[in-house]
Amino acid sequence: MTTLEIRDLHVSVEIENGTKEILKGVNLTVKSGETHAIMGPNGSGKSTLAYSVAGHPKYTVTSGTVTLDGENVLAMTVDQRARAGLFLAMQYPVEVPGVTVSNFLRTAKTAIDGEAPKLRHWVKDVKVAMSNLRMDAEFAERNVNEGFSGGEKKRHEILQMELLHPKMAILDETDSGLDVDALRVVSEGVNRAKESTDVGVLLITHYTRILRYIKPDFVHVFVDGRVAEEGGRELADRLEEEGYDRFLKVQA
Repeated sequence: MTTLEIRDLHVSVEIENGTKEILKGVNLTVKSGETHAIMGPNGSGKSTLAYSVAGHPKYTVTSGTVTLDGENVLAMTVDQRARAGLFLAMQYPVEVPGVTVSNFLRTAKTAIDGEAPKLRHWVKDVKVAMSNLRMDAEFAERNVNEGFSGGEKKRHEILQMELLHPKMAILDETDSGLDVDALRVVSEGVNRAKESTDVGVLLITHYTRILRYIKPDFVHVFVDGRVAEEGGRELADRLEEEGYDRFLKVQA
């Protein structure tokens, strides 16, 4: 059983006139096989949580702890966090000119496992995963995300998740920019990864539509850098009907 534990996490960013506190004491525990949906209005700190746990240098953790199976995540470099089992699917995946998808995936797998995968089995695994995600085989020889549509970039993120077998996957607005068909395909990929590896999932989203395909065990509503309310799937259904107005009125 793997456990990601976030305790009293405070995070700031540099702004023009100094610093601004974004996260103001977040507490969260995610275990293997669980899906936690992080929801909330724009600017509430959802993506800041994702990138802080992943180690983005833009964000400064001023206090609090993040541990993975008791190990101090905040003391790890970004690559150490990946090798420890943390995975981030970015809201805006970056292009990597000159590096093909196939080379990128095999290099990442080698770095995480400490040894290169057996080529015959690896090629088969990649082909099967790409087929399941409705990705044309030619994408393997294209440069990472270069010229990809938004939906293709998101499929590639989930392809990585399926092949790298992380212990904890943080999905930052994976549903943004996806049409209905792409949303279903991407969601099916997340569900396959969960079934095959028992990965814990932290799913960050504005909307409930992805939760029709990826069923959350827990829902956490972020408002102004804090968890304003927590519950089960029924909380997401309530948000679908009411939106975030009642939280914002309390804040005001």
